[in-house]
Amino acid sequence: MTMTFFEFLSEITSNFPLLVTAILTSAVIIVNGWTDAPNAIASCVSTRAMTPKAAIIMAAVLNFLGVYILTLFNAKVAATTANMVDFGDDPRMALIALCAALVAIVVWATAAWFFGIPTSESHALIAGLSGAAIAIMGGVEGINWNEWVKVIYGLILSTVLGFGLGWGISKLTVFIAKNFDRRKTTGFFNGAQILGAAGMAFMHGAQDGQGFMGVFMLGMFMAKGFTSTEFIIPTWLMIYCSIVMALGTSIGGYKIIKSVGMDMVKLEKHQGFAADFAGAISLYVATAYGLPVSTTQAKTTAIMGVGAAKKMSSVNWSLVKEMVLTWVFTFPGCGVIGWIMAKLFLKIF
Repeated sequence: MTMTFFEFLSEITSNFPLLVTAILTSAVIIVNGWTDAPNAIASCVSTRAMTPKAAIIMAAVLNFLGVYILTLFNAKVAATTANMVDFGDDPRMALIALCAALVAIVVWATAAWFFGIPTSESHALIAGLSGAAIAIMGGVEGINWNEWVKVIYGLILSTVLGFGLGWGISKLTVFIAKNFDRRKTTGFFNGAQILGAAGMAFMHGAQDGQGFMGVFMLGMFMAKGFTSTEFIIPTWLMIYCSIVMALGTSIGGYKIIKSVGMDMVKLEKHQGFAADFAGAISLYVATAYGLPVSTTQAKTTAIMGVGAAKKMSSVNWSLVKEMVLTWVFTFPGCGVIGWIMAKLFLKIF
């Protein structure tokens, strides 16, 4: 099941619930670009390997390619996200729950951005959907635990793998290049870091892009009265979401870039290269197994590993503490907001 671009335009002019769903989903994707996508390019901007404008353009292109190419071969993340909760058989109630979850994500992510703390829209999406499903179904039977447990697996995998690879790649890079002329390696690591950032942006599209694309399609079909989660993501939607995400990054991404790429650890080019490759590998492994993980978490734990490889005191642990607390409170916090919004929407609509 899918929807062409012209079918979408035709429907959106006559179907008010579809219009509301499209606006809310677009808002969530803008917020994702605003607060999450900058993590992919934080290192290369902070080390001046790329200008912010060039990095944002690169991120937009690679986000699209990540969604498009990975979805052709492996759409497990989109399937996991779409099947994680059950909103029941009533399309109207299901659409109300979905819209409530989307509002919860925007509220939560905007608050985190205001304080300059990187948050995970992937986790916020899961938490918001879960809270809304519990509200609509009247209990935890709205949660598909067989799919939800993959979030826990992803949390563990991205944390351990991100930190471990960041530490290991950084140590290996320093060992290999220890006898080289530092001036001659600068150009190499500048290019290598751009390549690593491109890999991070590609995998951000594959991970976050798939999840939000799946929700967008789910919302479109619910607005038409269907509850099926079996759909094919069209190319026009991939392009649209990539552009919207890039718009969000250009509006407010620098605040997150500063927190991740500058304040947490002072990175040199070879360290930025190590962090980007570690984060990209972590995301690829998770995507291959259909585990929805946080791009923010994969990247920041990789940077922590890189900093720890140099010296534990190189890491700004007070900022790390703030990030960890944000990750911990995302599930109950955004879940509660999703629950409240769903109950409120049910009374209003």
